[in-house]
Amino acid sequence: MQGPGKYSTPGQLPALAVVWALLWLWQPVTAQYAPPAGQPGSTAMYRDSSAFVAWADSCVLERGWVNIALPDSGLVSFGDALAAVGKADLAVVSLGDGGSATIFFSTPVSNGPGFDLAVFENAFLDDFLELAFVEVSSDGETFFRFPSVSLTPTEEQVETFGRLDATLIHNLAGKYRATFGVPFDLEELKNENGLDVNNIVAVRVTDVVGSIDDAFATFDAQGNKLNDPWPTPFPTGGFDLDAVGVIHNRNNTDVAEHPKAVQLRIVPNPVKEKMQVDSEVFIRKIILTGPDGRVLQEVHQPGLSFTVDVSSFPAGLLLARFLTEKGSVTMKILKQ
Repeated sequence: MQGPGKYSTPGQLPALAVVWALLWLWQPVTAQYAPPAGQPGSTAMYRDSSAFVAWADSCVLERGWVNIALPDSGLVSFGDALAAVGKADLAVVSLGDGGSATIFFSTPVSNGPGFDLAVFENAFLDDFLELAFVEVSSDGETFFRFPSVSLTPTEEQVETFGRLDATLIHNLAGKYRATFGVPFDLEELKNENGLDVNNIVAVRVTDVVGSIDDAFATFDAQGNKLNDPWPTPFPTGGFDLDAVGVIHNRNNTDVAEHPKAVQLRIVPNPVKEKMQVDSEVFIRKIILTGPDGRVLQEVHQPGLSFTVDVSSFPAGLLLARFLTEKGSVTMKILKQ
């Protein structure tokens, strides 16, 4: 009799090697990520958690298609930019196929211990999920994407009201039901050249189209096609953004000193035609939006002192986002 660890036949070693190789290849396909909210091991964060120290204070929208395969379908229309501002409250703005929302914060998000921010959607079930990529920026212009993973099979399209398994999804917004945010850790991006993870001024949430058609497919960080309910040919189509909550920012981490507030002067305000802007620091970009989040004008490299013509804009409240060398500032302007 052979001792422990010995093979009874010469052909047994290669056979076992093949088995182990197959098991190794099979493992990633069945890898499980965090389960739905309320289950052991879930990373879902409830909106009333004391971990949240702040919420988004402004939003710029780029609406996506009702159905990207049918350009005549037009853009989605449900909700407005203000729905994404403040605490998660089930008031949402729909992004549509490939649409995005860029979220800004008065105090930069910082890389603290554990998760640093969370994105909320309005899924009404644990397995009816609409997904989105999440990216961050420390200058408001260049964005870096969290590495996402989707192991949902792609042999068949997930239909309009089809279901997803949250344990096959990682680093994608929307994997948890309404009132529970998907958290993200800036530590994952700390080695990205050009990104200061202790000075995140903007977060961009971009709808995952979800089609497995090569003409419209989007891919995760591993090159897998992203398969989620599609098409969603409604004014409410695509990812429905509720809120972005902040867990760590310059006010509750000691990784960096909080910068002094940027001093800006805008006159006149209210304004009818032209407004004068004076800043103590160089302004790299201005984004003017209406209350619905629609971009009305962008001004690049305006400098320290300049005028902006708003005479062609509709009367009402405008939001002016200033991207400066010391961070970003949002100001309200009343157009008469």
